[in-house]
Amino acid sequence: MKSALVAMTLSSAIGAACAAEQAQASVTVNRAGSQPSRAGPAQNFTGSVRVDSPFRASAPGRVSGGVVTFEPGARTAWHVHPLGQTLIVTSGVGRVQQWGGAQQEIHPGDVVSIPPGAKHWHGASVSTGMSHVAITESLDGKTTDWMEKVSDAQYQP
Repeated sequence: MKSALVAMTLSSAIGAACAAEQAQASVTVNRAGSQPSRAGPAQNFTGSVRVDSPFRASAPGRVSGGVVTFEPGARTAWHVHPLGQTLIVTSGVGRVQQWGGAQQEIHPGDVVSIPPGAKHWHGASVSTGMSHVAITESLDGKTTDWMEKVSDAQYQP
């Protein structure tokens, strides 16, 4: 009973401290369509890739991301994220593969968790485009280490 009371008191104190910190910042809304789409850089992608609604947290936050749309056959190059990555598939059919592992097909609603330092790629299927929300965290200002492109032979199922 006593430990439950201590836990409730501690929880209330932490909540109050967080609320005080958050009261100093204000909520912002970036309206859909308020930022132009940009093409995925050719050195990091194969095929037609578009990035929309990019976001980056203000310090001390370190999360960033955006909505990435891959046309059929488009994909990232091999890459790693120092603190990992989360993908939330929103439409289409895609693929993801970790170096040395099998390709996995991904669908709307799937959440893909990529561990820190795991060499991987992701993109659309051969015949169907795919969109996902990509979320990463920066470590010392860096979110991604890009590597070689995924060859056509590696991409084929």
